[in-house]
Amino acid sequence: MSTTSIVIPVFNEEQALPELLRRTIAVCDALGPSEIILVDDGSRDRSDAILTEAAAAHPGLIVVVHLNRNYGQHAAVMAGFAESCGDLVVTLDADLQNPPEEIPRLVAKLREGYDVVGSIRAARKDHPLRKLASWLTNRVTARTTGVAMSDYGCMLRGYSRPVIDAMLQCREQSTFIPVLANTFARETTEIEVAHAARAGGESKYSLWQLINLQLDLLTSMTHFPLRVLSLVGALISLFGVGFGALLIVLRLVYGAVWAADGIFTLFAVLFFILGAQFIGMGLLGEYLGRVYDDVRARPRYFVDRRMGRSDVRGSREARAEPAYPARIRA
Repeated sequence: MSTTSIVIPVFNEEQALPELLRRTIAVCDALGPSEIILVDDGSRDRSDAILTEAAAAHPGLIVVVHLNRNYGQHAAVMAGFAESCGDLVVTLDADLQNPPEEIPRLVAKLREGYDVVGSIRAARKDHPLRKLASWLTNRVTARTTGVAMSDYGCMLRGYSRPVIDAMLQCREQSTFIPVLANTFARETTEIEVAHAARAGGESKYSLWQLINLQLDLLTSMTHFPLRVLSLVGALISLFGVGFGALLIVLRLVYGAVWAADGIFTLFAVLFFILGAQFIGMGLLGEYLGRVYDDVRARPRYFVDRRMGRSDVRGSREARAEPAYPARIRA
């Protein structure tokens, strides 16, 4: 029977962790051979202590990876992937908005032969503005990547081991895991899952972080913005040629006085072109920054310590997987 790894990134979730652990352990009892990998992404509350106690109480079932600081959700998930041993891997948020009880449904779909199983949050319990932002993100993501999935923002997703291994070989720093996984998947599907209001704490994604995530997605997974920039540049050039011809005709018909000798028109055209140039330089700067980060090839994260694995050689390191990213053995 295939084994299952459940990867959960944790950042300042002390209020939700006890219930999360209880419910996820119950799911594992019914699921069969499985493990729970919790990645502490530099939490500043009591999450570290709660996870340490859980690993000591459930050796072999609960594995805890402590990162030395906060690296972000997707880097923490990649750290969990590197530690996982299961043939099937399911990711889950720690805030309990997606019930752990939905995990067996994703595992069942993976066992049917799918490489990636996404989830669609039914009757979503989020603020309307958050729903609108997610809708826009999903539309932009589907359009730019060419892979139409309904809910890229839901962390409750399932992956086959070949897809996980392929993602671990990727060296880019800015990683949007759902899109990255789809680039290696042959068969993908989605299922509807339940969604609950946040039990405690607050969302870890501010408006600015959501904007940064969208920029990471656009610049690390697709060349679409560069192509749009080229198209916009061509349209601006055509507009400039047409507008210049119109000004010449109007000047010949009405004379130079009709538009203050053309000064205001010149300023408007100048500001428009300068604005387009600055947008273009900003996009190019985003791409150059990503290239700079990737050329340096720094690790995505740095593991401070690991708990709950009785034999470190039992992890994916022992299977001759790529050594990147570098880790400290407990």
